[in-house]
Amino acid sequence: MKDLEFPLFKTKIEGSPKFDLTDFEQRKEYFELKAGDEIKKIKEYLNGGNTFIAYFLGKKNSGKGTYAKMFREIFGKENIAHLSIGDMIREIDKELQDPEQKKELLAFLEKNYRGFISLEDILASLEKRSTSKLLPSELILALAKREISRLGKKSIFIDGFPRELDQVSYSLFFRDLVDYRQDPDVMILIDIPEPVINARIKHRVICPLCNTSRSLKLLTTQKVEHEDGKFHLICDNSDCTGAKMVPKEGDEKGIEPIKDRLALDEMLIKRAFSLYGIPKVLLRNSVPIDKAEEYLDDYEITPEYSYELEGDKIKTIEKPWQVVDDNNQPSYSLMPPPVVVSLIKQLVESLGI
Repeated sequence: MKDLEFPLFKTKIEGSPKFDLTDFEQRKEYFELKAGDEIKKIKEYLNGGNTFIAYFLGKKNSGKGTYAKMFREIFGKENIAHLSIGDMIREIDKELQDPEQKKELLAFLEKNYRGFISLEDILASLEKRSTSKLLPSELILALAKREISRLGKKSIFIDGFPRELDQVSYSLFFRDLVDYRQDPDVMILIDIPEPVINARIKHRVICPLCNTSRSLKLLTTQKVEHEDGKFHLICDNSDCTGAKMVPKEGDEKGIEPIKDRLALDEMLIKRAFSLYGIPKVLLRNSVPIDKAEEYLDDYEITPEYSYELEGDKIKTIEKPWQVVDDNNQPSYSLMPPPVVVSLIKQLVESLGI
């Protein structure tokens, strides 16, 4: 990220066996090797009845949900919750379509919402799906309070708040507003090159039957077909019948439609970076190529896939994915697990455990 320095984090262990980081069982072995001591400390912390609140701040498609899911995979859904503000708002849309649920929602907001825009105007805006212009911070806080009360006593990764510059200061007092007064809180800031986000969007494909997401370039499937001069991935979700995966409409434009959002996200990260009084975990998605051998094991680098026809067979070619970061430095993009190792180790330090 321009103008901000996110330090390199070393995950390399000499003589490490090679792990397939897309395999659940091998990931367990990987995490035990790379962060076993820290995992033990966090488990003891959580099993002792302690919790924390963490705010994920990263650009759109920076991997916040993936990192939270992987952290939860390690420490258990009974201990860890992931609260996506965007998902929460989308669920509100469903509630408004059910008369009984709408009545319950309105009763909750009448008791808990305090703000300068009337509830009637807010609900009218939500029902018209014009949420981009009328979602006051006070409403989001009230709705988040309701969601957190449903989660019970868990550590929470909050994804999508703060979302506007004026909400950064709200987040500083968020735990007080939601009755987590004794919980430590931490901001997790993610540095990811925009070319990585662009490629993730442009090459994404979706199964039309089960909505499983893969990538022609970055996350291939076991079966690939060639038709009409193009290569296609075949869904390998075990619960699916194996449909041909297709691009999502608009993805071919990459980051172009969301450039304003990305610019705002970067401003949010920089604003949060400068805050005093709250610990920060700094996560990097990339490592300069000239530093990779020192800091990474080769299997921790994101692979890039391409395809060739050899007669009537398709050959999948794999190589380390090279990108140019936001400072024009040739870099490797990282697989999610080494980023989560960095998260675990920094979190132990931030929580003082």
